[in-house]
Amino acid sequence: MPFDPASLTYDEKGLIPAIAQDARSGEVLMMAWMNAESIARTLETGHVTYWSRSRQSFWAKGESSGHMQHLKEMRVDCDRDCLLLLVEQEGPACHTNRRSCFYTALRGGEEVEILKPVEA
Repeated sequence: MPFDPASLTYDEKGLIPAIAQDARSGEVLMMAWMNAESIARTLETGHVTYWSRSRQSFWAKGESSGHMQHLKEMRVDCDRDCLLLLVEQEGPACHTNRRSCFYTALRGGEEVEILKPVEA
């Protein structure tokens, strides 16, 4: 059955959360927002495009940093209100130059940095 982005459940702003995961390692890289048009662009090009809430514009991952995400598979959760993007990540996924945006762990009530920035 053909996929229709309109079949997804979006929030009141027309957005849906999308979790990017490394297709090979399973590592969770980041979470961002998509809308129907960014989903369509991603499926058409194979290059992940998000919706930037702060800039109110499309954001093709890696367009300025070169750290592109190539879509390998898009999955829809059971409630159709969240996406999982299995990607091939070029370079760091996080704007802090870390492999993952999830670089802070809570351990024993303390925040611990578990990933250092990637060396340039």
